[in-house]
Amino acid sequence: MIQITSFVFSPFSENTYVLYDETKEAVIVDPGCLMQSEKETLANFISEKGLKVTALLQTHAHLDHVFGSAFVKRKYGVKMYMHKKELPVLEAVESRCKLWGIPGFEPVEADAFLEEGDKVTFGQSSLDVVFVPGHAPGHIAFICHPQKFVIGGDVLFKGSVGRTDFPLCDHAALLNSIRTKFFTLDDDYQVYAGHMEPTTIGYERRYNPFLK
Repeated sequence: MIQITSFVFSPFSENTYVLYDETKEAVIVDPGCLMQSEKETLANFISEKGLKVTALLQTHAHLDHVFGSAFVKRKYGVKMYMHKKELPVLEAVESRCKLWGIPGFEPVEADAFLEEGDKVTFGQSSLDVVFVPGHAPGHIAFICHPQKFVIGGDVLFKGSVGRTDFPLCDHAALLNSIRTKFFTLDDDYQVYAGHMEPTTIGYERRYNPFLK
C-alpha cells in the first residue's frame, strides 16, 4: 500500500511528494525544495521514517519543480527520470532563475527517460506513466490504478488547469491530455497536483470551468 506525503516548498507553493510502501522503499516526485531549511525538512522526514529513496521522478522540469533535484540526486545517489521532451525546459531553468532573481538553484541533469506505457517500480508498488503534454512539452503523470490516484503535476487543479502562457506550452494539447488521459479514469480517482490541494476526477469532470 503506497503512502503519500506532500510538502509545500518555495515561494511558488509547489507540492513535493514522497511515495513509499511497507518495504520502506520510496520515490520523490518533483522536489521543489529551494531553501536549505526546506531541504532539511525533506531529508529529516525521510530519515525519521527510515525510507530508502530509489528514484527521483519529474512530472516536468519547470523551475519550481526542480529546485531541489540536484540535492536529492546527491543526497540519495539516485537517478533523475523525466520525459525526453523536457530537456529544453530543464536546460533553460538556470537562465530563468537568473532572469527572475531567484538565488540558490543548483543545475541538474536528467539520467534516464520515461515514456507513455512505462512503469516505475519501488518496493512492492508500481506507477504507470502517461504522457500529458500541454503545460510543458514532455509532461508526464504517474497513476496508481489499484489505489486510484494520480500524481499529476501541473495538468489539472481543483477548479483549474495548468498555465499555458510559458514557452513551449500548448493550451489545446493540455485540454486534450486531460480529456483523453485523466477523464477516462473513474470519478473516485484522487488527483495530487503540483500546487493547491488534491481533487478528484469526478469533481473536475462536473465543475471545472475550463473543461465544460
